[in-house]
Amino acid sequence: VVEALKNVSFSVERGSTLGIIGRNGSGKSTLMRILAGILKPDDGLVETAGIVAPLLALGTGFHPELSGREGARIELFTLGMNRAQADGLMEEIIAFSEIGDFIDAPVRTYSVGMLMRLAFSVAICVNPNILLLDEILAVGDEGFARKCHETILDFRNHGKTIVIVTHAAEVIETWCD
Repeated sequence: VVEALKNVSFSVERGSTLGIIGRNGSGKSTLMRILAGILKPDDGLVETAGIVAPLLALGTGFHPELSGREGARIELFTLGMNRAQADGLMEEIIAFSEIGDFIDAPVRTYSVGMLMRLAFSVAICVNPNILLLDEILAVGDEGFARKCHETILDFRNHGKTIVIVTHAAEVIETWCD
């Protein structure tokens, strides 16, 4: 039995950005999965308010044989959207991701950058109250990464809560309260 987390207790004020830094194996990603509701804690409780959008491992929910559109729809369902809401967000997701007609191609044909763009776009376009970022601040090419950083800053400016996990102290210093 490996106890990834023990006696962990914290609260994050609405509208703040919390950074978590640590060595490999220290429980950072496990903590993020618990915050996202992917894992349940063996003991204790987690309370969140509103939509939580996890960007834990970009694109892991996208099946390689499905199209990007189908994968995005499944991701939206996972985040609590119904069919009408998912369909209503699709054009915004496609526009933000900038992958154009590739949206209807099988995900197995995507480059890593295209998949990262699509996964990030899905999470951003649901307009979450809480954004969980696990080592994903280097998204895509320079132009798209800048666009993502601006979007994250806009989230902060609109009082959204962000939790960032990283190995990089400069990310914590730059982004976190």
